[in-house]
Amino acid sequence: MKSILPLSVGAAASGLLYREHDLRNRAERLSAATLETLLNAIDANDAQTGAHVRRVAIYALILGKAADLDERTLRSVERVALFHDIGKLHGALSDIFHEQSKLTPEERRAVRTHPQRGAEVLAPLSAFYPDLGKGVAAHHERWDGTGYPRGLKGKRIPLVSRVVAIADSFDAITYRRRYSHARSFAEATRAITAGRGTQFDPELVDLFLTRPVQARIGKALREANMPRKKRSANRRRGETQSVPDITFRWRPRSLEPQSQDRQP
Repeated sequence: MKSILPLSVGAAASGLLYREHDLRNRAERLSAATLETLLNAIDANDAQTGAHVRRVAIYALILGKAADLDERTLRSVERVALFHDIGKLHGALSDIFHEQSKLTPEERRAVRTHPQRGAEVLAPLSAFYPDLGKGVAAHHERWDGTGYPRGLKGKRIPLVSRVVAIADSFDAITYRRRYSHARSFAEATRAITAGRGTQFDPELVDLFLTRPVQARIGKALREANMPRKKRSANRRRGETQSVPDITFRWRPRSLEPQSQDRQP
């Protein structure tokens, strides 16, 4: 009996560890499925925003890799990019983004609440993705401290938010909206340069302006503007690449939504 008892205790401990591991894996899969569902909800609610966040994810990952960020941080960059505008799904903001006219001062104040609203939507997932809500909340902060919602300054702004901010602005400039025409790659680059040290992290801007990063961003922009049929044919031939499936499965759906919605 003495020899059997330790074996029984060991087996019980191993079984407990196995169950804990299994429960943890199940919870992680559930959290990933929740992200997938939220991304699908963005698509269903607003095709323009769904396409926008995917383009931002592409550009942000290019910049993040060039910054030699580790895999864990790249995963965070991807998630923040994909969900940075989820706060726009709020009923009080949805109509504003679908109106034809430019934003009024009152509407602009309402729009400025979307980063914090997005963080609140994502708060239940903080146990699995602790950086997600914080990164989403800070994607409109500015390097000089004049951004929103908290007026964070410099490196107090999460690194992932600083990366996404550049990618977000680049896409806002180069993609056509109801109230503004798409501007060229060169114009977008000049705008990012002009924001160096005021709106954006100066070191990340310098990296964005390097020749290799500019080439990769330019290629991604051309693909995003490519007719859907041609882009699909190129993917079948292996000539283009979508955003890596780093954290969870998400399909890089059409980057050409049928409607053009408003962006702040």
